[in-house]
Amino acid sequence: MEVEKVPKHIGIILDGNRRFAKKLMMKPWMGHEWGAKKVEKLIEWSIKYKIRELTLYALSIQNFFSRPKNELKYLFNLFKKELGNLINDEKIDKYKIKINFIGRLNLFDKELQKLMKKIMEKTKNNNNLTINFAVAYGGKEEVVDAVKKIAQQIKKNKLDI
Repeated sequence: MEVEKVPKHIGIILDGNRRFAKKLMMKPWMGHEWGAKKVEKLIEWSIKYKIRELTLYALSIQNFFSRPKNELKYLFNLFKKELGNLINDEKIDKYKIKINFIGRLNLFDKELQKLMKKIMEKTKNNNNLTINFAVAYGGKEEVVDAVKKIAQQIKKNKLDI
């Protein structure tokens, strides 16, 4: 792939892990383990091809409220494990990777919120590759949040139009 033809920002909806596991006659959460390993490969690929920004849609707000509780618990523990690995990964500093979390972070337990904030703080000055993890997100909800933010800025007379 020619470097000039590589996109600067790629967005990927991380979907299909449960169906993948089902096809292999495994428990649904085993597909999530497999998907987490693929995210690691995706990050390596992004570094190799000098992608500037990667947005990974990991858990929609609809899935947040519709998944079985035991599967969500497993997913949240997997997030904790993988974020713990990521925060200590030497590639973060070596390749100057910035990590962001977008969505309704307040829906997650305090431990997971703390981990997300810790990794965002640690990587806030990195600038070679930005990885945005969209969690507890939804198209409609994001538009509503944006409009509310604009309304607040107008109310405070801090919006430059």
